[in-house]
Amino acid sequence: MARSEMAEAGRGGARAAAEGPATFRRLLRPSGPTKLARLERGQKGKSMTVSLRPAQPADAAPLGRIVFEAFKRINESHGFPPDFPSVEAASGLAGAFIAHPSIYGVVAEQDGTVIGSNFLDERDAVRAVGSITIDPARQAQGVGRLLMEAAIERGKAARSIRLVQDAFNARSLGLYASLGFETKEPLMLMRGKPRGKPDAGVRVRPLVAADIPACAALCEATHGLSRANELGDSLKMFRPFAVERGGRVVGYLASANFWIQNHGMAETEADLKALILGAGAASSEPIEFLFPIRQAGLFRWLLGEGLKIVKPMTLMARGWYQEPRLPWFPTVSY
Repeated sequence: MARSEMAEAGRGGARAAAEGPATFRRLLRPSGPTKLARLERGQKGKSMTVSLRPAQPADAAPLGRIVFEAFKRINESHGFPPDFPSVEAASGLAGAFIAHPSIYGVVAEQDGTVIGSNFLDERDAVRAVGSITIDPARQAQGVGRLLMEAAIERGKAARSIRLVQDAFNARSLGLYASLGFETKEPLMLMRGKPRGKPDAGVRVRPLVAADIPACAALCEATHGLSRANELGDSLKMFRPFAVERGGRVVGYLASANFWIQNHGMAETEADLKALILGAGAASSEPIEFLFPIRQAGLFRWLLGEGLKIVKPMTLMARGWYQEPRLPWFPTVSY
């Protein structure tokens, strides 16, 4: 991901957790009953007691360390770069998630020590899982299953729950499949500066609040759902772009330089190409997004434009899923 925008997301999330600005107000969720689970696969056959509770602002720092270390370890063990540039950036994003009123966070503790977490994005109709992370020293002991079960229980009334996982992580793929998630799309994380410029007759510009209804309608046409609330957050925090043809919005992307929160779509392949070229031309840093490679012609075009493959990922869904009807790409959630 682009380092400056990742760092800004980290700083913004840290400020949100500490100060509660308009973008992400502080929300300390009701404690409720604590779920206890006895795991019988602890080290050397010993059992371990893990408790789950709602995430709180004070969890941002320990969760950031776990998020950073967990993704760094799995990525580097397979020859891929870390997802986060620093513990600070990961902590900032965790803090932003915890503070957001429509993102549910659950934390796993053992003997009073935070050992993992999971989040469920509830901003729009589809529920999105992630990121789920476990302290590398406590993995393969059943904690991830507990955290996933908590998210599924929380989102059980939703029509669909979705996630994106690293395609090289066989353990997480097996866990999600065993819990009812099905593979929907092979993805590649793409990053770079496109070589070309958009054609005459199209206009690529920063997205504004007045564009959100048109973008929501485009999302409905593509996926059968709206992401208007999520896009509203992107407008406050990131750098979304719209593409116009004939004075009408025909495509958008949510965060040109921050792939984790960057989803996009357009009415035609030509419109999506123009959007990507325009966003690239307007950005001083590389653009990045997860691209569904079944869109083979567009994938070859991206490679021809000089974008590089960073790593493979997989979109999975539990419940309803509509095959996309227009050119598109997802966030790290769906």
